Amino acid sequence: MAKYQKYAEYKDSGVEWLGDIPKHWQTVSLKMLIDVRDGTHDTPPYVEPNFNTYPLVTSKDVTGGRVDLSNCKHISELDYSNIIKRSGVSKGDILMPMIGTVGSPVLVEDKFEIAIKNLALFKTSIGNEKLDSKFLFYFLNSTECETQFSLEGKGGVQNFVSLGTLRNLVLPLTKTSEQIKIANFLDHETTKIDHLIEKQQKLIELLKEKRQAVISHAVTKGLKPNVKMKDSGMEWLGEVPEHWEIIKFDYVINSVGDIDHYMPNSVDSGIPYVMTGDLQDLVSKIDFESCKQVAYSDYIKLSRKIKTSKDDIILARYATIGTISYVDIDAEFLVSYSCVTIKPNIKRTSGRYLFCYLKSQAFLQAIKMHINSNTQGNVGVDSLRNVKIVVPPLSEQNEIIHFLNEEVVKVDKLINKAESAISLMQERRTALISAAVTGKIDVRHWQAPTLAEAHTELNA
Repeated sequence: MAKYQKYAEYKDSGVEWLGDIPKHWQTVSLKMLIDVRDGTHDTPPYVEPNFNTYPLVTSKDVTGGRVDLSNCKHISELDYSNIIKRSGVSKGDILMPMIGTVGSPVLVEDKFEIAIKNLALFKTSIGNEKLDSKFLFYFLNSTECETQFSLEGKGGVQNFVSLGTLRNLVLPLTKTSEQIKIANFLDHETTKIDHLIEKQQKLIELLKEKRQAVISHAVTKGLKPNVKMKDSGMEWLGEVPEHWEIIKFDYVINSVGDIDHYMPNSVDSGIPYVMTGDLQDLVSKIDFESCKQVAYSDYIKLSRKIKTSKDDIILARYATIGTISYVDIDAEFLVSYSCVTIKPNIKRTSGRYLFCYLKSQAFLQAIKMHINSNTQGNVGVDSLRNVKIVVPPLSEQNEIIHFLNEEVVKVDKLINKAESAISLMQERRTALISAAVTGKIDVRHWQAPTLAEAHTELNA
């Protein structure tokens, strides 16, 4: 924050976590400024969405700085009318999850006819002359606000904040005109940072597409550009090297299977139970400590059909088809029945090569042909066995693995660099918000750029 000047004089705020504030600022409890409410404490019966129903917005629907109505449950007009007597949402109000992603506020900038549950409602739309809604919105995004949540002892496993805690939030406050100036400054500066973050996110997507393309080309076309080709007979695969085999998946594996479709009970300390959401490219990167833990007896019983071991591949078989892990370590863990374990036939292929092939577009297109037509979409073990794949000789497989190890590492380094840049920008964004809303920097003389200047800044 070195490029921003400080206020001329400061004083002790009297609040340990806040420190000094500008001399003309004060600290105020939020309940002295606005009304803070919550939504319904009950769960009204859900109904099929139509013109006479209303969304019931919960904490899971408030993500990424916006209210997502696309997956909301709907309630009747009567239930909606009863709920909004207590917590009607108006333009200018602020919504914030009280459970789950606590501290992710959304400023309501459009008229919303919604009911809310598990959300805090900051009624800034009710006329007040001492608090600007956008200034409060930024304060709720500050580390100082998070600190107050922590001091209240909420969060942790429950990840919960009470209505009383929210009403008793202490705000560093200045006159409204200065609050508006601070909010306008943060609008401009955070927009610039968000634009840079978006650029890095797009770069990451492009790099991932490049990585996918490199893998797909290597495992379906090979590394030799002048090799004689043949028609694979499959539209999504096209031509492949003439000397490569086109065979059923079943011919390159020893076995494929899943455990019994039974969910074992959790224990405090036991064997990691790996579910789809835990999968990483390499099993060694899975955080086993955060996985569900099951009793050793359940591990032994459920892994009788198939036990995952080094050089195997784990494939998600349900909604996230195409998510796979290569087992690169010896470890005891149990794979959920939402996945299958694939054991390669080492006379025909290695687990490492098969892992690369399963990440290719060719395999993803082939597997789509076998996905069951139900609401979730899944691929059965028998269907997987019958998927056709193209397989080079073992010597070429080893060359391809070596090539991909080098090329994918290069792309992954660029992805990691972009992700690090995003983390730094997010940290700067948070630090800037905190500095501005607590008076650590003085932006009273900041001038909003012209439209032309703003456009130049965003596209620099």
